[in-house]
Formats: sequence, C-alpha cells, structure tokens
Amino acid sequence: MSETASVEQALPVGSVDHRASGWYGILCVIATEGALFGYLLFSYFYYAAQLPASWSPEPHPSFAYALPATIVMLLSSGALWFAQQGLQRGIEMQHRLGLAIGIGLGLAFIALELFEWQSKPFSLTSGLYSSIYFTAAGLDLLHLGFGIVGVAAVLVWSLLGYVDARRDAPTVIMAAYWHFVTAVWLAVFVTFYISPYLR
Repeated sequence: MSETASVEQALPVGSVDHRASGWYGILCVIATEGALFGYLLFSYFYYAAQLPASWSPEPHPSFAYALPATIVMLLSSGALWFAQQGLQRGIEMQHRLGLAIGIGLGLAFIALELFEWQSKPFSLTSGLYSSIYFTAAGLDLLHLGFGIVGVAAVLVWSLLGYVDARRDAPTVIMAAYWHFVTAVWLAVFVTFYISPYLR
C-alpha cells in the first residue's frame, strides 16, 4: 500500500525545457515586445536625426545611476544563468540561490531607475524626448517587474519541490524572459545614454 501511495504522490514530469508549450509562448512574447521596443528606439533615432540638438533637454546624460543599473542588470542575468546551471546539475541550493540573487538584483535595478528618474531635469510630459525616454525606460521597468514576479514564483515552486532537473521548463522560460529584459535595457542604455556622446 505504501508503494502505491508513493507512486500516486509522484509528480508527473510534464513539459521539459524547450519542448514546453510555454517555451513557444515566451518566444512569441519576446518577438512582439522586441518589435515594440524596436519601434520606440527607432522613433528616438528618427527624431534625433530630423530635429536640432535642442530637441533633447539632456544633450549629455549622466551615468551616475544608469551605469550602476546596467551593471546590476547584467549581474542579474548572470544570476539567472547560474540558477539554470544549478538546476541542470541537480544542485538545488545553487538553483534557489541564483533565483534569489536575481530577484534581489532586479529590485536593486528598479530602485536605481527610480533614483535616475528623480534626477532628470524633465518629466513625462515635458516634450517629445521625455515622452519617448520615459515610455521606453518605463516599459522596460514594467517588464522587469513581471519578470521578478515570475522568478519569485519559480523560486517558490522550487522550494516546494515542483521544479527539478527534469521539470525545468519554468526556469528555462523565465531565464529566457529575463535575458530578453536585460537585452532591452542594454538597447535603451546605448540609445539614450551612449549615442548622444557619439554625435
């Protein structure tokens, strides 16, 4: 009877890595959201090429918060990779630690971005530049917020024993999404913080 009970309590393997339906779903999310950010950044470069330099209230943006935020975002992506590697090797502690560090660094990035916004000499409604900047940076921050919630859910599932080396789809999917958010921030950083110095 105990053998039967243990068999009945065993979790089904379910979706695995890239064979999970959620994997194709996240690829669709990345494609559509990537196009959205592409349009926003194209708008910036279009107006920068068409309008005089005075269109930007910040011709030489400060790196005081943006550079540390970029480093934090890259480290958070590394933490998710570390978590994924731990899961593949069956090291649960590494998996959970990587997820927890990723969440912590994501929250640190949000804090740095909010300080960055407070330091800006303009607001969302100040003009064309400010509306493009806050829309692009704000959407990236919103996506990161969703990522933090998703990674936190994966961490809880891991603590409950629902995620392991075979049932790894949630980690694979959330890691891909997190790396996408990191790539978007890098594009935003290059566009708004580095490109003005290249003119």
